Amino acid sequence: MAAPDAMFPRVTGAAAVSAHTLDDERWRAVLARDRRFDGAFVYAVRSTGIYCRPSCASRRPRRTQVTFFPIPEAAEREGYRACLRCRPAEAQSADPAVALVRDACRAIESGAVLATRPQQLTRAFKRVLGITAKQYADARRVARFKQELKRRKHVSPALFEAGYSSSSRVYERTHEQLGMTPATYARGGAGIGIAYVTVSTSLGRLLVAATERGICRVMLGDNAEALETDLLDEFPTARVVQDKSGKLAGWVGAILAHLDAREPHLDLPLDIRGTAFQRRVWQELQKIPFGKTRSYAEVARRIGQPNATRAVASACATNPAALIIPCHRVVREDGDLGGYRWGLERKRALLNQEERNAKT
Repeated sequence: MAAPDAMFPRVTGAAAVSAHTLDDERWRAVLARDRRFDGAFVYAVRSTGIYCRPSCASRRPRRTQVTFFPIPEAAEREGYRACLRCRPAEAQSADPAVALVRDACRAIESGAVLATRPQQLTRAFKRVLGITAKQYADARRVARFKQELKRRKHVSPALFEAGYSSSSRVYERTHEQLGMTPATYARGGAGIGIAYVTVSTSLGRLLVAATERGICRVMLGDNAEALETDLLDEFPTARVVQDKSGKLAGWVGAILAHLDAREPHLDLPLDIRGTAFQRRVWQELQKIPFGKTRSYAEVARRIGQPNATRAVASACATNPAALIIPCHRVVREDGDLGGYRWGLERKRALLNQEERNAKT
């Protein structure tokens, strides 16, 4: 296996090592519990919500459950918690750009003024995380606001604790990302009605859930119980009920027709939450034609952030509306499937079916 410096060469553009090659090398390092790569990256497990060092002695997860991040702060930005066994946040990197970004992330968290020159910091952030320092700061502020809302249950103290200067700024910046008003989010979704239905498909169970504004979740899985549990986790006090009236029948029918290739283009109303970056990625995914694919790198280029390949992959992994937002159409540059939140076999089946039907 290559040494860390060879594995993560400090180049960009056409000379850069592709993201899928990095992920393959990272996975081999994780399987080998190779201590040489501690500080070079961390890996996060979607099923547990925990991130670790490559050398962590914990039981190895399935590859399809793993996402890689260049620094611990990036994993935490996506909601993962540090492993108490291997303490990944304490690992140090030999790359000065990584050290600079981590220092800046800690300064942002503490509210300190960033001393580094803006241009130097921007270059470092874009190379390491694929976003600017300002975008990182905005995302962390929204995350803090959400945490404070859940803890305090009131908007005013939460907004000042998160660093907002006025309530108008809060509604301007966070309403779209919360998918509801801050006050409603603070109550765990209390007052929000969510109807859902699960049906059997050729790919397993399909869950479709919606608010009055539109579809808020589309998931694929092996059993209805696990899908229902996932739906309840985010907003435990929302009114979540099975749809027995049939009001979701039209939307569910359209999705089932899409699965059967009878409805190539899904244009259904959505009520979903996400950061500004995630929404840009999801909107770009909806532009991918039926029967076609794009690489993670190509999606990054199309949204104007060519160095954000890993962030694009992360946005695909957190897509709340499978099929409507066709993250299954995003693959690696060499044609390898990459990852898929609902399982690689489902991704392969979807792509094969779309390719066949696009030619008829």
